[in-house]
Amino acid sequence: MSKGSPGPTAGFLVWRLANKWRVAVDRALAPLGLTHAQYVLVASLYGMGRSGERPSQRRLADHTGLEALYVSKLARALESAGLVERTRDPRDPRAVQLALTEEGRTVARRAVDVVRDLLEQLLEPLGGRESARTRAFTDELTTLLGVPLSPPAPESTGATDDPTTDPTAQGATP
Repeated sequence: MSKGSPGPTAGFLVWRLANKWRVAVDRALAPLGLTHAQYVLVASLYGMGRSGERPSQRRLADHTGLEALYVSKLARALESAGLVERTRDPRDPRAVQLALTEEGRTVARRAVDVVRDLLEQLLEPLGGRESARTRAFTDELTTLLGVPLSPPAPESTGATDDPTTDPTAQGATP
């Protein structure tokens, strides 16, 4: 960055932090045979299953913020690994319900513990998972995640000249 540069934008920093987090989770979960994206599904299914819910792929996509097609792909891979069972919803034959297998629940519990320890480590500079700074940071992130996305303009190419929204403006390539 040049001397005259105002520094990284908030958008660039969020993008970098998200990538750093994904890489850290991927590395921590590799011994369990999970990627970060698979963990998101397994951990979500674990929590939902504990409350008696057997979500559809669509419901799980909505819950996780992942695209439905990606959830379907991940669920198939987790099914092949013996961690998830996929069944037709008796109320809607077009829908597929997901649940963890017994092995899936075991792996999920272990994975949640691994990620909880990692989270404690990564949040230590803010005082740890339970600190006031971490709660304030979480509140700010929740606020940002609550902002709805506008549909792209028809003539949009995906690039922007606004360095607050374009990570490439800070020298990064997504």
